[in-house]
Amino acid sequence: MKISKKLLVLAGLAGVLALSACGSNSGKGANTGNKGETGTAESFGNQVKHEIIGIDPGAGIMKATAAAIDQYGLTDWKLIEGSGAAMTAMLDKAVKAEKPIIITGWTPHWMFSKYDLKYLEDPKKVFGEAEEIHTVARKGLKDDHPVAYEFLDRFEWSSDEMGEIMTAIQEGKDPADAAKEWADSHGDRVDTWTKDLKPVSGDKLKLSYVAWDSEIASTNLLEYVLESKLGYDVTALQVEAGPMWTGVASGDVDASPAAWLPLTHADYWTEYGDKLEDLGPNMTGVKTGLVVPAYVDVNSIEDLK
Repeated sequence: MKISKKLLVLAGLAGVLALSACGSNSGKGANTGNKGETGTAESFGNQVKHEIIGIDPGAGIMKATAAAIDQYGLTDWKLIEGSGAAMTAMLDKAVKAEKPIIITGWTPHWMFSKYDLKYLEDPKKVFGEAEEIHTVARKGLKDDHPVAYEFLDRFEWSSDEMGEIMTAIQEGKDPADAAKEWADSHGDRVDTWTKDLKPVSGDKLKLSYVAWDSEIASTNLLEYVLESKLGYDVTALQVEAGPMWTGVASGDVDASPAAWLPLTHADYWTEYGDKLEDLGPNMTGVKTGLVVPAYVDVNSIEDLK
């Protein structure tokens, strides 16, 4: 009789422990924000409120993302407008908490050095193939400022080189100081752009660029080299994409190193391409698309359906 009672007590305890374990596992499963627990595409969508965190409403990547939402039939999804700074702040918060997030992304960008990220596959090629960043100049710049024109025409570099300046800026260094330090420590590289060019004496030059980390890096570098090596007095204007293109096309701005082609600034190229001069790419292999942290269990835009 005593043995039977003991067995019954043990059985009861085992049942309680089993139920407890089930409840504990269930709780972990419900915490789908944890690393590697994003689950199905539907649950991933619910976790991020079916929101794709974007940047400035006029940016080409925003138009491409809107097209992707349409072409992939992502009827439940919303594209959230904002800014590059707001987007990266939300990304930083999500990654630190190991929560899922989906953003509009592009390379080069310092966030790919700081975080473990991945592009979602784009089988429909809505975001196109790899892009290029071009330098565009106003018509007549070659005659008015031949030294600056030749330097801008020669200027080209890699995403890794740009990444050094972007990372320094992101870590708190002033953009002008970061550009100066890079140029001073890469003298041979700078020499390839300025070799045999005769410096001028304070000629004024105006550049424009969009407020993206990549373009802040490149424009500050150009400004430093033009002033310190070639004798120009440079004004760099930070504007939206529309005014950037309009300024060069109208001749109010001498040049911009920030034209993303053929997709991101496609509409501006169609409107203004014949009114300015394309000096060609200063960087190749540029990419845009939808980006998630590597721990998110979603690999393709099609997985968002």
